[in-house]
Amino acid sequence: MSNRSSGHVARSTVRPNRETAGRSLIRTFLRTSDGIAVEAVYDPGPVVYEASPSASSPPSGYPVFVIAHGFTGDVDRPHVRRAAAVFARYGAVVTFSFRGHGASGGRSTVGDKEVLDLAAAVEWARGLGHRRVVTVGFSMGGSVVLRHAALRPGTVDAVVAVSAPARWYYRGTAPMRRLHWLVTRPAGRLVGRYGLRTRIHHRQWDPVPLSPVQAVPRIAPTPLLIVHGDRDGYFPLDHPRMLAEAAGDHGELWVEPGMGHAENAADDALLARVGDWAAARAG
Repeated sequence: MSNRSSGHVARSTVRPNRETAGRSLIRTFLRTSDGIAVEAVYDPGPVVYEASPSASSPPSGYPVFVIAHGFTGDVDRPHVRRAAAVFARYGAVVTFSFRGHGASGGRSTVGDKEVLDLAAAVEWARGLGHRRVVTVGFSMGGSVVLRHAALRPGTVDAVVAVSAPARWYYRGTAPMRRLHWLVTRPAGRLVGRYGLRTRIHHRQWDPVPLSPVQAVPRIAPTPLLIVHGDRDGYFPLDHPRMLAEAAGDHGELWVEPGMGHAENAADDALLARVGDWAAARAG
């Protein structure tokens, strides 16, 4: 599966988000370079309006956080919205649903072509006037932000991967064995579609995409933060340690005591620390 140039904003109806009346939150669809319509939401963040309520473009000092959710998530999942609310204290936030998730079109390729979805979201954020872009990915989204930064150098200013795998085809834990059944079996894909609201592509990867651990060395000199819980039930600690070793001096590893997996396990205090880190590192 090839990775071509990033997407552009699709022509579509922009409607306000009912959760944030008065916050000028924009909901629209983006068009990826391979033609998938991806639902996206832009929150300018309260800090923007405190600085200049009548401003037509964001202050240059504030970054925009582009959040890449985990597998079976989407832009409206409570934990995605909670993460967006925390990051909105530090700047603007773009959230989106990966292909095959939520209201987005297409089918999930479980981390391969999702790079194109993230590329469209990052391009949209730049087009809204933001000069500093931070990508934050959880689990599958963590692998996507790593590969995006490696394949498209210079397009983001800082990268945060939370609960990301280091290598593909890992089956060493019960949750990952269940996930492989979900992705590879027809019955599993039916469960994904009707039980988890996730439409999964039936085709296997061809070619196999660059793995996260192979991608990490290519990210330098962009600042990189790797966050992982010591109670992650999906990926044990050898995954973040492999990523940190591959990153060398340009990467930073936080192993969080008592934390489980991905955005569901990332509490507000941790997200605030990530926001502080990103605001300090992204330019």
